[in-house]
Amino acid sequence: MSRRAKVYVIAILVALGSVTWALTGLLSEPAPAPAAATSTAPPVLTAHITATLYYASSDGRALVPVRRDVPAATSVVDQGRQILTVQFQDAPQPYVQVVPKGTTLRAFYVTERGDAFVDLSGDAVSAHPGGSLTELLTVYAIVNAVTANLPAIQRVQLLVEGKEVDTIAGHVDVRRPLERDMTLVRDGRGGDAGPPPKTQDSKVKK
Repeated sequence: MSRRAKVYVIAILVALGSVTWALTGLLSEPAPAPAAATSTAPPVLTAHITATLYYASSDGRALVPVRRDVPAATSVVDQGRQILTVQFQDAPQPYVQVVPKGTTLRAFYVTERGDAFVDLSGDAVSAHPGGSLTELLTVYAIVNAVTANLPAIQRVQLLVEGKEVDTIAGHVDVRRPLERDMTLVRDGRGGDAGPPPKTQDSKVKK
């Protein structure tokens, strides 16, 4: 074999060796791992209780008890906060919200005697439409919501911006803790609730 032929043969062998080495490297590379399947964590379920809350009847003359879900809490104080937070939200149809729009719960605490103090934001006063009956509905929607759902609490006193007040809108005396009063409560969706309860006179500030 001539010298030139030997050179060609060597070149061909080198080329074949390079191709073989490249193919071997490709075949030996690990296959890409499949993309991890994205899993959506199941939603965290929040425990609830069913509480009785109070809104005005469609004619605005009485309170109507409405059963609503409220987040559960581990203490009386925390449960009271949850109950009032939902109570202050918009009323379900066809009922009417009697807590003035924008009112928030600033604080809620309970004394050793079982009296609850509900500290309302100033909207409870500044946004109240007025009227003795409407004020009674506002006051007792709050008082009844707390006492009906928390047996440990017998009376409720309303505060505004952390201070004791005489009234919310000029008529109903809230200078002392108030007990639950069901004389304003009517079952059903409203309609003619009859004349205002006679007992309301004792609650109106003279």
